[in-house]
This record gives sequence, C-alpha cells and structure tokens, in this order.
Amino acid sequence: MKLPQEFCERMQEMLGKEYPAFFASYDQEEYKALRLNPLKAATEQLPPAMGEMLTGQVPWCETGYYYPLSEHPGKHPYHEAGVYYIQEPSAMAPAEYLDVHPGTRVLDVRAALGGKSTQIAGKMGGERLRICNEIHPARAKILSENIERMGIPNAVVLNETPQRLSEVFEGYFHRIMVDAPCSGEGMFRKNQEAVEEWSPENVKKCALRQDEILEEVYHMLAPGGRMVYSTCTFAPEEDEGSVTRFLERHPDMRILPVPMYHGMESGNREGTIRLWPHKLHGEGHFLAVLEKEDPWDQGQDIETWLPGECRNGEEKGISLKSCKEYQQFAAENLKSMPEGVLVTYGDQLYLLPKQSPSFQGLKVLRPGLHLGTNKKNRFEPSHALALALRPEDVKHTADLKLQEDREKVYGYLRGETFSYEGEKGWYLVTVDGYSMGWGKLASGTMKNHYPKGLRKNLE
Repeated sequence: MKLPQEFCERMQEMLGKEYPAFFASYDQEEYKALRLNPLKAATEQLPPAMGEMLTGQVPWCETGYYYPLSEHPGKHPYHEAGVYYIQEPSAMAPAEYLDVHPGTRVLDVRAALGGKSTQIAGKMGGERLRICNEIHPARAKILSENIERMGIPNAVVLNETPQRLSEVFEGYFHRIMVDAPCSGEGMFRKNQEAVEEWSPENVKKCALRQDEILEEVYHMLAPGGRMVYSTCTFAPEEDEGSVTRFLERHPDMRILPVPMYHGMESGNREGTIRLWPHKLHGEGHFLAVLEKEDPWDQGQDIETWLPGECRNGEEKGISLKSCKEYQQFAAENLKSMPEGVLVTYGDQLYLLPKQSPSFQGLKVLRPGLHLGTNKKNRFEPSHALALALRPEDVKHTADLKLQEDREKVYGYLRGETFSYEGEKGWYLVTVDGYSMGWGKLASGTMKNHYPKGLRKNLE
C-alpha cells in the first residue's frame, strides 16, 4: 500500500525500530470481527452453526469474536434479527471502558454508524435513557436503522450539533462517549479514501474540531461523571494533544488509570492507551478515560446519584387511555405491556423510558421505541417493536428453525408468505428463537409484514 510520505516520516520518528513491523502490517489482511448482542443472545445460547463460524474472542471485549475472511455473517438471517453487530475489533475497546450499566444516563455524542452505541446499549440491558447523536443526517439515518435492528428499546436518536445539545443537557449525563472525528490514520489498511484525504492540514483541522467537541461535552457531564475520548488515528496532535489541551482548560478533569489488554500500550501521556495494528489483531486506535471531579463527593451509586436536569423539563407524554387501538393490540397480542412514556409524532406512537427529558426544539430521528402506527380503528405494530420483543413477550409466535425451515426463513426475508397453522392474528416470526418481524395469520397463510425497504435475497 502506498502511504503519504509525511505520514510515514512522522510514524518512523514515533516508532523508531518498530516502524518496519508497523509499515509491513499495511500489506497484511485486516481482521474481521462481530459482537454478540446481549439483548438477543449469549454465546452459550447460540446454535452450533454460529459457534463454528467464530475463531476466537476479541481480548478486550467479552462479546466480541473474530471470524475468518471466508465467512459472510452480514448475509445471514441472524444478522437481520440483530443477533450480532459486525464491527472492527479495535473499535470495540472504547465502549468497554465507559463503565455503563442499568441506571446510567448515557450520551454517545457522535454515534454513527452505531458500533459503539449498540455496544453500550447491550451493557445497559435496555434500561434507562440513552441518547445517540449524529450531526450528519444521512449517517444519523443509518444509526437509527442499526439501533432498530439490534432491538434497542431505550435509545433516542438525535441529529444535532454538540453545541445545541450542551444548551439543553448541562450536567445531565453520567457517561459520555466521544468517538471524535479524526484523520483516520488507523483505518488506512481498510479504507483507501482515508489515505487519499490525509494531509498535515487535515490533522490540524481535526484537532481543532476535537477541541470544540470536547468543550461542549464537558458542560454536559455531571460531577463525578466519566467520559471516554477515542480516535482511530495515530496523530499525537489529535490524541494525547487533544487530551492535554482539554485537561489544561479544565483542571477539575483527570485521566483515570485503567487496565490494558494484551497488545495495548500506554500512550505518550500517562493513562492514555494506544492500539497498534502490528501488535494486535485489529486496526489503529487511541483512547483515554476521563473523570470530572465531584465536589460534593456523591460517589458512584447511580441509583441515588441525580445529575443536572434537562432545560426542556421532563417529557409528560400521553395517557394510555388515549391510545385505545394500541391498548387493544397489546391486550390481544402481548403478555405484558412495555413500560414507559407514550409519545406521538403524527400518527406514529413511540415509547420513551420513564423520566425522559423533553426533546422539544431538537431534531429527533427516533424518539424512543417505535411501537407502531395508529390507523383508523386499528393499530399496526412496527418492525422496531418486533425486533425489541422476545418470544416470551408475545402470545403468538411462528418459530422457524434455520436448518429445517430454511426456505421459509429466507423466503420471509424476501417478503414471501408461508403456510402456518394456528389462531388467526398477529405473530412474532422468529428464527431459532430470535425475532425477525411480524406476520399476520389467516386461513393457514402467514401474511408477510417484513418492511419492503428491508427485504433482500440473502442466498
């Protein structure tokens, strides 16, 4: 691979004797990995065919697994069902250091295309509010689609600037992920476009943008809160430099010492971590874990630790009584009704987690879990709701087995009907127990409600 001359000179200066090994890594094949979705599956629950596809665990991610280049997990029914997310292995590291769990308020400030954001969601178990923001509309749309595919019920997707967010959410979040826009040097092996766009001027421009984003993020982090800053570049100006400049501006922030995994190294500033492509099975990455001083010594008990309030106030929502069609659908088809705050956008019904803030005045792409559409005298459930449900949550399921019902499974994803016996009505269609979407049974035929825009031939 031909790399920019100025980049090579700087890396040679940084790495010294290690430079030849680093340079040689660009002619080696990249490593492929996927991350299991805890909201859907655990390793011990996977069918044997899935386990056979995986070759080993990603050391820094308990749900991350490598797979051989000969495999194509993106063309598999489990992928459509959100059982796993295909992600570059080194990119799995930052979210592992954010220390999220049920009860935390979390912001992913630059969340597209959804890798780190869906990883964080798995750790939260679908509880409490998560805000995923992306400034670019097209990327925000893909982010929203990935949130839906992974069956994440507690995420709001926004399309805002960090500046606008900081006006509304001052001191609001326990945890913030900052996957900063960068010069992309760590992705040169898998992204030729990043090579072509690289220049010393772009490195400087990225560093300035990182300073601006970190400044806004600082104001949204609660006292005692934690943020993880990460890039996929090697440039010291964007990595240790951005962290150093930030700490100089905010002496109430500090770097947290965190454990490192095999192949990781300390950065040029104590507490920072670098992932080098010639030392581990993954691309180049940088991260630092930062914590804001807690002047009131509130500690880390998330259940009692109340950060600042949203300036828009709390979302009041609408009453269940005003959603008669949805109420009837839930009574007929769900074993229990999901809890939360009901909100409407036109004829679309959504569910937000309890105590959610109001998003009035913000650009909202996905205001929580999309429940479905209020139509005349009936309610039509959404694909997002199907993917967020498990077989035990509904009264009727059509559980297809991949090995025995292969034609039905692949046909369903193409939009085809299939024969099935049972009571008339809505069915959650699953593959090996993983929800794929809705079907409606009548006279022995399962009518296909898989969204037309998602239908595809995987064979």
